[in-house]
Amino acid sequence: MSAPLAFAYWVPNVSGGLVTSTIEQRTDWGYDYNRELAVLAENNGFDYALSQVRYMAGYGAEYQHESTGFSLALLLATERLKVIAAVHPGLWHPGVLAKFGATADHLSKGRFAVNVVSGWFKAEFTALGEPWLEHDERYRRSEEFIRALRQLWTEDHTELAGDFYRLRDFTLRPKPLNAPGRPHPEIFQGGNSTAARAMAGRVSDWYFSNGKDFAGVTEQVDDVRKSAAQAGRSAPKFGLNGFLIARDTEAEARGTLREIVARANTEAVEGFGAAVRQAGRSTADGKGMWQDSSFEDLVQYNDGFRTGLIGTPEQVAERIVAYKRLGVDMLLLGFLHYHEEVEYFGRRVLPLVRELESRLPDGPAESAPVPT
Repeated sequence: MSAPLAFAYWVPNVSGGLVTSTIEQRTDWGYDYNRELAVLAENNGFDYALSQVRYMAGYGAEYQHESTGFSLALLLATERLKVIAAVHPGLWHPGVLAKFGATADHLSKGRFAVNVVSGWFKAEFTALGEPWLEHDERYRRSEEFIRALRQLWTEDHTELAGDFYRLRDFTLRPKPLNAPGRPHPEIFQGGNSTAARAMAGRVSDWYFSNGKDFAGVTEQVDDVRKSAAQAGRSAPKFGLNGFLIARDTEAEARGTLREIVARANTEAVEGFGAAVRQAGRSTADGKGMWQDSSFEDLVQYNDGFRTGLIGTPEQVAERIVAYKRLGVDMLLLGFLHYHEEVEYFGRRVLPLVRELESRLPDGPAESAPVPT
């Protein structure tokens, strides 16, 4: 039997919640709320949490806690939860992050991970006096960053004379914890573009996709696996973003989605859409993230509605397992009211997912047909 699906949640360490809407969100960006949420999540079947990275206000996120420090605090408040800290190459040096990550890994007994974010928010870089690279150059820098990070975590006397980073006979001690199947903290990476998919196949442990339907996931899984095969390495695992609205009735779930969109902060959504489409248009082939996102999609800023995890617990569980059959290894989830809905997920949705998983035939996920 294949490994069970893993579940992660977006840490709300940024104000404004996970949807850009004036609808009530019983969610708080402060530490006390998030500490309680982390404990609740690990006791309701979540394996990972992903701390967001934002450095300045914009598009509804007026306040932001720094991701690496916040991640370490959550690690120290939990026992089993793995926490993924999002970081920007260009604002971090890989040697400095490697040092932080090794310390966090020891303090948490091997539960630290990192998500390398190539960046879309130009104003953050220019406000901090850093150059803004065009799209494919940002991914080239991220790939060099990941190669440096892995070398620092696994080798002594690191030497690197890259286009973006320099390392001269640098040895990191202590190294992060080394466990079977995990020689260093897991390295995640996002992005939907051709450059992102190719980079994931070459260097990453996990590939995060924005929200996608079945056909979109199939296309991305195939592309990433082809890139990995060309690089002569095993394909990274595949994580999919989704905003989950599970309610006792489908009508209630659909009504919640309609209300979220009807009460969208139009100015913030349109501003975000303009910024991210500019970032994506600079790709070599015009296939960047958010290029085909509608206004409704952008209300959940990582296209989470498109994954379609909206309905009764039974409907949501069936759709989750259908994604697994296509090659998805992890669902990265956002919620409207975190405490209540994480508990509801663990009590009502997850048992159904595990029951459906137990009925799946053994065999490669790529053999499964695209669901309708």
